[in-house]
Amino acid sequence: MGKNSKLKFLKLIILTIILFFSNSCNNEVSNSDFFLGGEIINPSSSYVNFYFNNIKIDSIQLDSDNKFFKKIQNIQPGIYRIEHLPENQNIIIENGDSLWVRVNVEDFKESITFTGKGSSKNNFLVDMSILDDSETEFISEIYAEDRNIFKNAIDSLIKEKNYIWDLFNNSSNHKNLAKNITRASIKYNYFNKLERYALLRGKDWNEDQRNEYFNYRKDINLNDTDLSLFEPYVTYLMNYFNEKTLDSGKVYFYEKNNTDFNIKKLLIIDSQISDPYLKNNLARATAIEEILNFKNNNFHEKFIDYFTYVNSSKIYLNEIIKLYEDIGRMQKGNQLPEIDILNYNGNIISSTDEFIGNKTFIYFWSQTQMNHYRRTIRRIEALKQEFPDYRFVGICIQPYTDMVSQAQNILNLDLSNQFSFRDFESSSKDWVLTFLNKTIVIDEKVNILDAFRNLFSNDIRKILTSN
Repeated sequence: MGKNSKLKFLKLIILTIILFFSNSCNNEVSNSDFFLGGEIINPSSSYVNFYFNNIKIDSIQLDSDNKFFKKIQNIQPGIYRIEHLPENQNIIIENGDSLWVRVNVEDFKESITFTGKGSSKNNFLVDMSILDDSETEFISEIYAEDRNIFKNAIDSLIKEKNYIWDLFNNSSNHKNLAKNITRASIKYNYFNKLERYALLRGKDWNEDQRNEYFNYRKDINLNDTDLSLFEPYVTYLMNYFNEKTLDSGKVYFYEKNNTDFNIKKLLIIDSQISDPYLKNNLARATAIEEILNFKNNNFHEKFIDYFTYVNSSKIYLNEIIKLYEDIGRMQKGNQLPEIDILNYNGNIISSTDEFIGNKTFIYFWSQTQMNHYRRTIRRIEALKQEFPDYRFVGICIQPYTDMVSQAQNILNLDLSNQFSFRDFESSSKDWVLTFLNKTIVIDEKVNILDAFRNLFSNDIRKILTSN
């Protein structure tokens, strides 16, 4: 814990400095207008997306200096999301706010900072997220401990973060919305870890043990309208309802792959959640988990019937149906959907034209995750030795930049087998790219042999051997 403690102390100092200076800014802004601007260092695309309720409400182009600026009229207070693919960040917007964001894409989370009116609460969210990341290894280790040891450790971490929140709260006259959301970023982050532990370890607990362990639930609000769009809160509720859905004595990691389990969870959500935004977001999250469970493909239409009953968002319904249809097109035996890709010279080419004539193994990487890329290349080099009859093709999910070229030169890669997406947003949907370790295996006619295997799974060699 020594290293983590030092990091926490450093972040506390940084946070205090940010709070002092950002709250000294007092720009006069109309209550109905919101000004969003910023600078993207080492951009991975030419625009910044702006979301509310998982729906894109604007796409802002970067100028020649990689800066952007937008006046958004008649905006309501709440939680929004800014996105520079493939990264994103939740932001709190209240009346009178005006934010400038600066971020280096090479180290998105560690570098993102906000200035302007309303910056302190958003810097607080970033700092809490970074501190959470710093605790990942420690949390993973204590999952093996007795429930009392685990719970006491989590309680201790909550106490530390609440101290930081008190400093934040006392630094300025924050509005109730900002107070609620920033406090929730601590509370529900750790409550989620408690729920995950129960899902993993709690199947044999008796009633007294459960009552003692779950005493924190008295502090939760299942219908907090301020948090309907707040990721830590939604994530917590997903695991809360997972635990509520799980029958006594059952193993969660078996049950969660069962369509009937997800239907049951949908109906429990429907019975306990009244806020329409929150209900739809929980239903959407449940639907995505179900539809991405590719082994249940024959049961997905049954699930969608129940989803249609619980969810009231036409946009979400269309999204889930499209995901279902896209997965159907990516089944074995179908031709791989054609997309535009870029070669190392920046030329636009057809994926079908490029891959026809060879059995091809396609893997993916991101210029924002270079450690992952190096690990991926090591895995690919080992597979190439075992399966020389395959062509191994890497696709960067962002368009080529100088940084991409430099990385590939350092790794001494064959650039004729390296490409990038021209348009991540559309291509990732066409190929159902929902995780970076995804692989696609195709035959000489560009017909799919397998499209949903994890690069680091134990059975990847079976796929290559059998074909």
